[in-house]
Amino acid sequence: MSGTSLDGVDAAMVRTDGIHVLEFGRTEYRPYSPAEREILRSALGLEDGSEIDVAADVVESAHVELLSRFEDAELVGFHGQTTLHLPDEGRTRQIGDGRSLARALGVPVIWDFRSEDMRHGGQGAPLAPFYHFALARMLEIFEPVAFLNIGGVANLTWLDPSREAPEAPGACLAFDTGPGNAPINDLCQSRLNVPLDQDGGLTSAGKVDAGILKRLLEHQRYFSRSPPKSLDRNTFSGWLPEVDACPPEDAAATLAAGVAQAVAIGLTHCPSAPTRVLVSGGGRKNSGLMALVSEALDCPVLPVEEVGMDGDMLEAQAFAYLAARVYSRLPTSAPGTTGAAKPVCGGTISEW
Repeated sequence: MSGTSLDGVDAAMVRTDGIHVLEFGRTEYRPYSPAEREILRSALGLEDGSEIDVAADVVESAHVELLSRFEDAELVGFHGQTTLHLPDEGRTRQIGDGRSLARALGVPVIWDFRSEDMRHGGQGAPLAPFYHFALARMLEIFEPVAFLNIGGVANLTWLDPSREAPEAPGACLAFDTGPGNAPINDLCQSRLNVPLDQDGGLTSAGKVDAGILKRLLEHQRYFSRSPPKSLDRNTFSGWLPEVDACPPEDAAATLAAGVAQAVAIGLTHCPSAPTRVLVSGGGRKNSGLMALVSEALDCPVLPVEEVGMDGDMLEAQAFAYLAARVYSRLPTSAPGTTGAAKPVCGGTISEW
């Protein structure tokens, strides 16, 4: 998985039949260099052109370098790098060619996970919910629970694990709540020339500007829209100019408060209140952001490590799991997760 935060590539091995999570294997991380990150950043918002071609080469070479260390893998799920995601216009772009990976690795590669869902009227995202359902079952959780992933964008999966399968009506509701780390990362890059707020020190030191926060939330029709719904990484880039006059720490705290309030609004769209919210993604390491999310919600908010999961690798594990589902021709999305007209098996299989 190479996510919207543009930090690097996560790889995780999972033993699965595409239904149950049977065992976790080893994990590895390959960071992007500053130069690679800038190449990827230059491709954001684009569908084709020379910048896309150069960025695709970076993505493919980084994935081959990392995945070649997993010699015992029988199947690879390759998400690619999203440069554009405008589902309301029927457009999405994940760069990186799964066929070239399959040839380089010598194993089947499952890729292009989003296109088929969008052809059936879905948003093409989020795609981790079926994995969240399998995790809840593995953890023997049978009451409503929510998984919150805070990457560049924040997305929420509400689950009723007592249902027979993730595609069953009422089993899953999933959607992007709003921005995640992206505005804070972009603030740190532009103001401090660092890629992120390490451990949330900047956010924790700041004071939320209530007036600006009110404007951030009022100016976005997205929050009131009923799910399923999804976002592009840069949908909320307009938040940055709103905090231009704030000191960096207050700007970070105010942006983080917007993320937290968006999650709280998102939970009002769910069928019932979850018994707890389990948080993955880089945002869970931002102590200031996590405090604001906890303050905004009426239930326990826990990093997924509290239930024995690896929050850095959950998304990578999800695409390994989805690859197995595609290979077995099982659904990977449903009306409740993406808004597709019916359960969809989305993904291209490239045999080597």
